Amino acid sequence: MAKDKTVFTCSACGGTSPRWLGKCPACGAWNTLVESVPEAGPGKNRLSTPQYSGLAQAQAVTPLAAIEAADVARTASGIEELDRVLGGGIVEGGVVLIGGDPGIGKSTLLLQALDALQRMGLPTLYVTGEESGAQVALRSRRLGLDHSQVNVLAEIQLEKILATVEATQPAVAVIDSIQTVYSDQLTSAPGSVAQVRECAAHLTRAAKSTGVAMVLVGHVTKEGALAGPRVLEHMVDTVLYFEGDTHSSFRLVRAIKNRFGAVNEIGVFAMTEKGLKGVANPSAIFLSQHSEPVPGSCVLVTLEGTRPMLVEIQALVDEGGPSPRRLSVGLDRDRLAMLLAVLHRHAGVACMDQDVFVNAVGGVRISEPAADLAVMLAITSSLRGKPLPKGFIAFGEVGLAGEVRPAPRGQERLKEAAKLGFTVAVVPKANAPKKPIEGLSIHAIERVEEAMEIVRGLT
Repeated sequence: MAKDKTVFTCSACGGTSPRWLGKCPACGAWNTLVESVPEAGPGKNRLSTPQYSGLAQAQAVTPLAAIEAADVARTASGIEELDRVLGGGIVEGGVVLIGGDPGIGKSTLLLQALDALQRMGLPTLYVTGEESGAQVALRSRRLGLDHSQVNVLAEIQLEKILATVEATQPAVAVIDSIQTVYSDQLTSAPGSVAQVRECAAHLTRAAKSTGVAMVLVGHVTKEGALAGPRVLEHMVDTVLYFEGDTHSSFRLVRAIKNRFGAVNEIGVFAMTEKGLKGVANPSAIFLSQHSEPVPGSCVLVTLEGTRPMLVEIQALVDEGGPSPRRLSVGLDRDRLAMLLAVLHRHAGVACMDQDVFVNAVGGVRISEPAADLAVMLAITSSLRGKPLPKGFIAFGEVGLAGEVRPAPRGQERLKEAAKLGFTVAVVPKANAPKKPIEGLSIHAIERVEEAMEIVRGLT
């Protein structure tokens, strides 16, 4: 009896190889080739089949100016922090992919959102492939969603899910999760590259043709990336990542891609007994409560999307050995090494023989260069053992020549700091406001050494 022919498919990009290789020949990823049975196809011209007809609709060539286009209508989900990340609400016919670690709260948040939409009079559908209907009902009661009218379907077969969506016509449908769904047209197992790709394509096409907003829940790999082929992220309109330590009560939802809004927005949630609750003032999470100022601590006003947020930067400088360590949590380690060199050359603060540890409090990740000045001031404060003044903030990008460059939207940062009771600010000269801000003493600087002199005069 002849052995069935098999191919090796890359779980990252979907590329195939006739034999196993350590490195994918298509994308270069290591150890991603998985053995699978090739799908029987109708031949080279697969786009002509009914299965792909929705993807190959031909239209006449039209100038951009002649195409009618209106702003997309949005529906508020009832959860303000989620709406912020989505760009203002759920878009009709939009497809959202949300991923995160197991147990972090993806299903909880979406069940709460569906219940809020249902109570506003919109029909909703929750398709669960990982739990039974009874388990979903138990969770809804634990969350305090009494007498919830959200429709639940426990199903993993794609064709039945699409038939139910067409029959019930919900405004929003949640598929939890895309890795459990399979199609009868493919012979591979649920969760395989082919199944995830094809099922997501069919659901996306159904959303665009019927106007139903689809939310797909995705698993993540041990590296933290969404499981399945990378094309999954390209197909959908919005990609959200659920972040946070499962040992902490706080969760962050971050937009990585959004065709209908801004990216790099974050929503901050607190996990409570009654589910996830939005945090109106996230700055309180990222600021430590010190009764008196301590050395090595400097507050930064960072920008997450459109929201100014105060984060405490902590630094610890200690005697090192012949090979001093440079460790940063929440900040770029290479940038830390660069800032230490600038600090030595232009401000005369030497840390060559010292261990330097830098941390952004609260588990937040800061990628913008406006954190440079706050990091340098925190390191100097720890090295000298002198705390910065109470109510002190700083922000600004530092160049290799020692100049301090302005940060975007500096006025909003300063107003947010003043609103939270901060009284002293060291900022780039270009960010200094023309009109004074009540309760905030602002020191405008152009170079790093100026910042160090001002801080020495304040402490």
